[in-house]
Amino acid sequence: MTQIVSLDFASWQPAVSPDAQQSAVRAVEGGGVLVLPHLAFTLDDHERRFLDARWSDGRAKNISLEGAALKGARGAADDLAQLTRMIVRFATCAADLVTALFPRYAPYAKRARTSYRPQPAVGRAVSWRKDDSRLHIDAFPSRPNRGERILRIFCNVNPSEDRVWRVGEEFIAMARTFLPRVRRKIPGEAAMLAAMRLTKGVRSHYDHLMLGLHDCAKADTDYQRRCRQQIVRFAPGTTWICFSDQVMHAAISGQFML
Repeated sequence: MTQIVSLDFASWQPAVSPDAQQSAVRAVEGGGVLVLPHLAFTLDDHERRFLDARWSDGRAKNISLEGAALKGARGAADDLAQLTRMIVRFATCAADLVTALFPRYAPYAKRARTSYRPQPAVGRAVSWRKDDSRLHIDAFPSRPNRGERILRIFCNVNPSEDRVWRVGEEFIAMARTFLPRVRRKIPGEAAMLAAMRLTKGVRSHYDHLMLGLHDCAKADTDYQRRCRQQIVRFAPGTTWICFSDQVMHAAISGQFML
């Protein structure tokens, strides 16, 4: 069963002993989830108004910031500028936390897209591939990472409602089930997708396999019901960390997450 490890830090720049740093590394690299129940991302007074699904443009599940580009949001220019600053502030806090807990990662970590999810976790009409209420590992069709890991920092900024996940079995058990089902890569497929600008770069064989595992697990409804899994509740003000390309996870309920 996936290990859930609680840490008692309440600062985004905590003083962490070398032993605690090594324990954190072992936990996440072993496929566990680090939970920091006392580490809240506190919204400023003018930011609390963003706890409203109407800031989403309705076309995507997330409001995302990549570089200077804010996508998936709607509102006046001044409002969107303030929303951008909130997301940037969270990204900075998350980077500080990674440096404190995982200092050996810091020289190599790349800040990727930062997302805010103002919409409810479930209820949107989506295809099974995009249905995050199904257990899955993170693998992104249009964004090959060529073997780079996906370390994610989440925070429940909802003032009153838990964020609830299902957390599935260990990666190796899932891979034993689904790796034989992943279709063979078609010669020239990756180059063609990149040439058509359907992917941001060329998919490696690693990307092909990870996307195949993502899709096979989501498509197998019997597996979704029967595999070993546990319910994990993240209370308001809780932060959690995992390699989301390794931890099988699914959103059950909740709203307002960074």
